Amino acid sequence: MKICCIGAGYVGGPTMAMIAHQAPDIEVEVVDMNAARIAAWNAGTLPIYEPGLDELVRRSLGRNLRFSTDVAGAIRSADIIFVAVNTPTKTYGVGAGRAADLRFIESVARTIAEHAQGPKIIVEKSTIPVKTAETIKDILAANARGFTFEVLSNPEFLAEGTAVADLEAPDRVLIGGERTPGGEAAMRKLVDVYARWVPRDRIITTNLWSSELSKLVANAFLAQRISSINSISALCEATGADVDEVAHAIGRDSRIGPKFLRASVGFGGSCFQKDILNLVYLCEHFGLPEVGAYWESVVRINDWQKRRFASRIVRSLFNTVAEKRIAVLGFAFKKDTNDTRESAAIAVCRDLLAEQARVVVYDPKVPAGEILADVVGKGREEPRLTVAKSAYEAAAGAHAVAIVTEWDEFRTLDYARIFASMQQPAFLFDGRNITDLPRLRALGFRASGIGK
Repeated sequence: MKICCIGAGYVGGPTMAMIAHQAPDIEVEVVDMNAARIAAWNAGTLPIYEPGLDELVRRSLGRNLRFSTDVAGAIRSADIIFVAVNTPTKTYGVGAGRAADLRFIESVARTIAEHAQGPKIIVEKSTIPVKTAETIKDILAANARGFTFEVLSNPEFLAEGTAVADLEAPDRVLIGGERTPGGEAAMRKLVDVYARWVPRDRIITTNLWSSELSKLVANAFLAQRISSINSISALCEATGADVDEVAHAIGRDSRIGPKFLRASVGFGGSCFQKDILNLVYLCEHFGLPEVGAYWESVVRINDWQKRRFASRIVRSLFNTVAEKRIAVLGFAFKKDTNDTRESAAIAVCRDLLAEQARVVVYDPKVPAGEILADVVGKGREEPRLTVAKSAYEAAAGAHAVAIVTEWDEFRTLDYARIFASMQQPAFLFDGRNITDLPRLRALGFRASGIGK
């Protein structure tokens, strides 16, 4: 069997590396038009950071795992073609700011139809709106030249920072297809690939539309839990309750459970906001505005939580941060990744810069150029925004420290050293509730967390 994956990003690269590792008899080729990205995969200087991914790629690279820019050749030789291209939110036209931009999906479908020289199984791996398979099937059917194509949905459920572990021992693998003889046969073929290492009872098969919708709904429910506890964090601060204690108490209820009840400065990443807005657009498209409004409120609470965190910094620093140095620790949207898409740090930095603060950012994995581009725009400059090489450098001379990403190293910093290097009174705002606030206050910090 030969598998190719179109798209060498956060989904395609790790997923194909795991398949190649677990199924050494299957030839796996990952293709992308971005030559620099392909070169990085082949050189071992991976374009994305994930714990354990370097070793996973090394195990199979050059054996049964290849990265190349030969899209046409990979399509011609593959039995199964995974599609893992970007599906960003539209920034133009109908549905701007909500609907998924499917131009890359359509382009891939046309490329497959152009180069395929026999029947293929097409697997949607990208996060897409329900009914996207209809678009792919229409394009393929119109250009098929007599070949048969089966389209399956196999959404990814990876959490950045734990992607390798999620691939190795997934909660479930979801495969959706048409309930036709051809569709059922295609699903069985893909099930057999995953069954090399995933227990059969964790491989779920559904109809095509249920699979497509399940990805959006899963992310919406997870984000909903975060916004729910974040909304309660504000009430905790107003009443003297402790949000961690509240979360622990409700999480012991077996109907609720403890996961995704960590109050924070807000969620980020490439999936949650994009997928919820896509869900909102679908609801409105199908005449369900009340359902759309319900899910849109999850995003509104998240945006409000980010603004609330920055506003709290300003209020605490005597209602002005103009020309004051603020150290922002962490820029990635979560620990153990270098992904900054929709990171809370972007909003916090922008709000502080709007108040004319001097913002100094430190993140252990995000390059300085990316931090500057995300906050002020590519090629633009902002003299009040700088990037430090360590947490200690960022905090030196600062009026306040704001922890925005829960990197493990921020738990074990020498805070006595940091306190001694700061302007007095020294403030610390823990946006992830990872520090020992009583201990920091004993050192002299005016320290506060979320929901405390």
